[in-house]
Amino acid sequence: MKRKVFLLLFVMLTLCCICPTNAHTKVGLALSGGGAKGAATIGALRVIEKSGIKIDYIAGTSIGAVIGGLYASGFTLDEIERFLFTQGKLDVLDINYIESELRRQLRNRRCENIQDTHIPFRCVAVDGDNMKEYVLSEGKLWTAILASMSVPVIYPFVSWKNLALYDGGLLNNLPVDVVKDMGADIVIAIDLQQNEDDGLEIPSLGFGGIFDTLADWSSTHPEKKKYRLNVKAADIHIHPRLPGFKASSFGRQNCETMKKIGEEEAEKHWSELQNIKCIQH
Repeated sequence: MKRKVFLLLFVMLTLCCICPTNAHTKVGLALSGGGAKGAATIGALRVIEKSGIKIDYIAGTSIGAVIGGLYASGFTLDEIERFLFTQGKLDVLDINYIESELRRQLRNRRCENIQDTHIPFRCVAVDGDNMKEYVLSEGKLWTAILASMSVPVIYPFVSWKNLALYDGGLLNNLPVDVVKDMGADIVIAIDLQQNEDDGLEIPSLGFGGIFDTLADWSSTHPEKKKYRLNVKAADIHIHPRLPGFKASSFGRQNCETMKKIGEEEAEKHWSELQNIKCIQH
């Protein structure tokens, strides 16, 4: 009898080692920049929500940081859509308005810091002095979001720990690598960039300081290699085609159209999304 009990315990311990019951496949979202084209991200996220997948990590760049930061903080897609895509164009370009609204809404949700988000979150910016990628993982969430979306010339840089931070799209517009570093086993990327040359839209440049740096950037485009690698590294690459739309194409009608395109593109990956759901449960 004792021998049978011993053998049973041995088998149970062996099975526990081979097939741990607490194993959970971690799924991350990588959300790209693209300004108003982020409306397509809202549409794609609706399909991901419908699939029942649990999101464990989020990393975003520019508009992807805005959507990702709010989503990680517990905002619904309806709330994010109302905030970002039903406003007038002048409101969108008013950085003081954007900052005050982000502060107010995040304080109301008690998610003032990146560390407070319900889903672990990171966003990508660029150190304008050294032209190096900078991943924000702590501190005020609204400041981090503003840094990630600070398109040179359009918005002023954001001061962060003695750094002058600009839009992360300068070096990493689709941060698949960032969300993998957070611990994601599977990464779903929502990519608003239409091709390798369709990167960050920067108005005509001036001279001196950041403008000299950007002149070098515009001639070499170092972000293209990172973009190619991140596209390949994504397990599911949701890539809405948005011909005729620009980062500045705000407005209710444009955003409704892009949102629908995002939904339709994500639905093409429905079987893959369902496979991920099965792995998780």
